[in-house]
Amino acid sequence: MSDLPELHQRLREAGEEELLALLREHATELAPPDLRHALRNPYCTAEAIERIAGEQRLLSFYEVRRDLTLHPRTPETLAARFVPTLYWRDLMVLSLDSRLRPALRRAAETQLAARLPGMAMGEKISLARRASPGVIAQLRHDPSPGVIAALLDNPRLTEGALGPVVHAVRTPPAILELIAGDRRWGVRYPLRLALARNPATPLQTAWRLLETLRKADLRPVAADPRLAEPLRRRARVLLGE
Repeated sequence: MSDLPELHQRLREAGEEELLALLREHATELAPPDLRHALRNPYCTAEAIERIAGEQRLLSFYEVRRDLTLHPRTPETLAARFVPTLYWRDLMVLSLDSRLRPALRRAAETQLAARLPGMAMGEKISLARRASPGVIAQLRHDPSPGVIAALLDNPRLTEGALGPVVHAVRTPPAILELIAGDRRWGVRYPLRLALARNPATPLQTAWRLLETLRKADLRPVAADPRLAEPLRRRARVLLGE
């Protein structure tokens, strides 16, 4: 192969036509680290990327498939071929990259959702901290408080996404308690109200939440036969009845 530092510089700085010529000339010699210089070139076009993808030898390297999938100029049909072969961390990066086409990001989310049942707890916790909205919609139903605690710190989590969790009777009590005590989400009035009215919320937590509710919202609590009698009685006391 040509002098590597010189070739790397040429791959980084070549114009569109020269880059294509370099890829043709050195196709049988290039290794994944060499290709990164070409992919960082601002003149790396879809044609250049297809030239790289035409080398079956290069596609046997994981990092080449990953770098091609994450390149904004890779044709969508080509990138979609590689999505199922990516590790979960790279799928997460792909799902969050706004430079890429929405269909490609959704494909990454679909892959992540399919892999969730087989992921280790630590992996799910790491994913929950950064997950995209499509993956949050799956992770929010995880029964592990550790996963939900990480999800509560995710800047992409919204009140709307958390709503179904606090309303669902099947949500584990420990998770409802976790949300109620969260510094960011426990102060949201609609969530506090939903938690207070959820029969699965631990009694002590729901009791504390009653003190923060408006009188108009205490009346449905007092009348709800699904709720524990001490809670309904406390709501009546707060109403002055």
